[in-house]
Amino acid sequence: MKLRAYCTTVMLMVAFAVPLGTAQEITVAAASDLQTAFQDVASRFQKETGKTVKLTFGSSGNFFAQIQNGAPFDLFFSADIDYPKRLEAAGLAEPGTLYSYATGSIVLWTPNESKLDLGLGLKVLLNPGIKKIAIANPAHAPYGRAAVAAMQHENVYDQVAPKFVLGENISQTMSFVVSGSADIGVVALSLALSPALKGKGRYFEVPADTYPPIEQAAVVLKSSQNKETARKFLDFLKTPSILDLLRTYGFSVPSHPPSAK
Repeated sequence: MKLRAYCTTVMLMVAFAVPLGTAQEITVAAASDLQTAFQDVASRFQKETGKTVKLTFGSSGNFFAQIQNGAPFDLFFSADIDYPKRLEAAGLAEPGTLYSYATGSIVLWTPNESKLDLGLGLKVLLNPGIKKIAIANPAHAPYGRAAVAAMQHENVYDQVAPKFVLGENISQTMSFVVSGSADIGVVALSLALSPALKGKGRYFEVPADTYPPIEQAAVVLKSSQNKETARKFLDFLKTPSILDLLRTYGFSVPSHPPSAK
């Protein structure tokens, strides 16, 4: 009987040890424009806290749909503040965790060997030599919606829309231009400034007054099993060194961000 009781105790200890181990890792759904920056952020967070961050990148709209259907993420970093707000309103986000962490920018980007004159701004898209223009799918990617708005503002949208190649997210959109599947793309400034692409192409920053602000926001999800670590990661995003890091990728960030509750 004593041996059986001992074995039962050991089994219970092992069973309860599993969730304690998993609490050392959080799973983050992040917009594709954060791909390079957040790999650096996650590495720094792990070094400082010993806790790991599993990053999944994609389009904000797709993540929003997945989270509504129960996808097991701890944090959601959206490229559009509307999605986290809607999750909060639906009771799917932890109250008080909504945080507008950055504002993004769009640029025209083309490889160095291209002869296109980016000094023309969006008017360059009217060049008859351009066969394919890459943009993120505006149906679920905020950067795609910004691209469409900017083109409409410059009165070029109707002429160039038939040439669009739609990326599932802004990272795939950039890959279309890099690979030569498109001649030019409207992409995130953060990707144009990434170490992997810096120096490999030229870009023109689309004037911010030609499209609605790309206000990006995050929330801790109600379904998270690791809320304490998730909140710590959100707080980590508000530290001066991380704010400086995001600035190097072309993001506008809050000057004095509030502490997470």
